[in-house]
Amino acid sequence: MRVGFIGTGNIGTPIAANILKAGHSLVVHDIVREKADYLLELGAEWADSPSAVASICDITCTCLPGPTEMEQVTLGPGGILEGVRPGSTYIDHTTSSPLLAQRVHGVLKERGVNMLDAPVSGGVEGARIRDLLVMVGGDDDTFEKCKPLLEAIGERVYHTGDIGAGCICKIMHNTAVFCTDMAM
Repeated sequence: MRVGFIGTGNIGTPIAANILKAGHSLVVHDIVREKADYLLELGAEWADSPSAVASICDITCTCLPGPTEMEQVTLGPGGILEGVRPGSTYIDHTTSSPLLAQRVHGVLKERGVNMLDAPVSGGVEGARIRDLLVMVGGDDDTFEKCKPLLEAIGERVYHTGDIGAGCICKIMHNTAVFCTDMAM
């Protein structure tokens, strides 16, 4: 399977490296090309834009700093929407807004594209050693189709409900962690 990965920062790079280790062909993009050097050395292919990634991949993943960047990369100029093919799937690992995930899903669905919101928890070290919690929102069929890929990046992969539910679970998870830290 050919997988695209956009956002090769602290968490994205080790996630993408685990996709390569699982035997998938990988195409990468980041706004700073040098951030992808490690993955390129491991055998990933470079694409010049999110649109270019989506145009040649079966599944396109993002792991971005936040909702603003996710919206720009998916719907903005040169974004995923411009290149994505019907029948392909978009998986977002960004800690994002459930309402934005639902909106992007709606736009992609009109083009015949599936989507999962699948934010992760476990930090950089968890991403490196494939010890992430992956909280996935989306329809059952898309989840089952993508589950082997998600298991390549995370030890614990849970389908949490419809699109946006992954984002909600991640926000709830972060809130519980922050409250526990404050109580300690």
